[in-house]
Amino acid sequence: MATSRVPAWLRVAVALFAVGWGANQFAAMLLVYREESGASTEAVTALFGAYALGLIPALLVVAPISDRIGRRKVMRPVLVLSVVATVVLIVGGDHQAVLLLGRLAAGVASGAAFAPGTAWVKELSADGPPGTGARRATLALSAGFGSGPLVAGVVAQWLPAPTVLPYVPHLVLMAFVIAVAWNAPEASVVRSHDEARRRSQVWRAMRSRPFALGITLTAPWVFGAASTAFATVPTFVEIGLAPVAVTGALCGLTLWTGVAVQPLGRRIGDPRLVIGAGLAAAVAGLATGLLLASTEQAWLVLPTAMLLGTAYGLILVGGLTTVEGLADASDLGALNAVFYSLTYVGFGAPLLSTLALRHLSPEELMLVGIAVIVVSAPVVLAALDRREPARR
Repeated sequence: MATSRVPAWLRVAVALFAVGWGANQFAAMLLVYREESGASTEAVTALFGAYALGLIPALLVVAPISDRIGRRKVMRPVLVLSVVATVVLIVGGDHQAVLLLGRLAAGVASGAAFAPGTAWVKELSADGPPGTGARRATLALSAGFGSGPLVAGVVAQWLPAPTVLPYVPHLVLMAFVIAVAWNAPEASVVRSHDEARRRSQVWRAMRSRPFALGITLTAPWVFGAASTAFATVPTFVEIGLAPVAVTGALCGLTLWTGVAVQPLGRRIGDPRLVIGAGLAAAVAGLATGLLLASTEQAWLVLPTAMLLGTAYGLILVGGLTTVEGLADASDLGALNAVFYSLTYVGFGAPLLSTLALRHLSPEELMLVGIAVIVVSAPVVLAALDRREPARR
């Protein structure tokens, strides 16, 4: 393949797509591990959420390094680690300790890739209008997140070796992606080597009202909404037909809906309005989940997934655009890392929901989520409307 003919930003975007695929393919396997090894719901949702335990530290450590030494030097070993993580999951089978190692490795790979990769795409998209880089990176990540579990669910449902073969497509994909992305060019960006100054700039951006209130209160809903759609809401009803494939399809539907709505975010333009629309979609999705729980109409999982996927896509692209506007060019990777760390807090939502459902009904759980958004939304929108300069 003549990689010189492929736009530079696209070569990095496919790397984000592939790492996102590897990160989320496990979502379709929750039922498989319950059936194959007899693991409890709490155990498999804990394995699902454990991914964030590797991801968040890697985000916070590696992203500032990429600001200093460049994106390519960081991304190359990350692509290899993503392959290693998938191999560990294949070897893990029904051994939960090994699966935990695989999930942690996938988290480290993701954390080390997403913020630097997003910043890299943004730098290579400088010739586009404002927000182009954020939207391209979000599209790549969302497409990977949605495609991984969709394919894994189909393979696990209808092919043999359901704890092995679902991971093979990711290994094939990575072989192609490494060839395409390994020598992707870097943009000419002046990088500051004054660590004290850079830390001060990042801290100033984080203390600004748009970030401290607008981003902090909404970012967890990015993956909180998405994971609720495919890991919590389907447990409210019995899915009798091809449940593993349906789970994977719900992951794909949720996250590909997030991809589909991003052009809407581009047309809206103002990140405040984009995030506001995302919060409204989250309320509508939780309300539909409440209706699903009260009526036990299984078909309602579809509009619930689409609405919560809409929330995921809009809040993610609105948040990335906000961060892009707050960060200095040499600090974008570090500030993206903080943003992504907050979004991945949402991966704990399925485990928290499972524990909460011991004491609450599904309807009450949905009402709690709606109440949290309704109370916080006015604060968020006011903060995003009063933009403070992050730099002086």
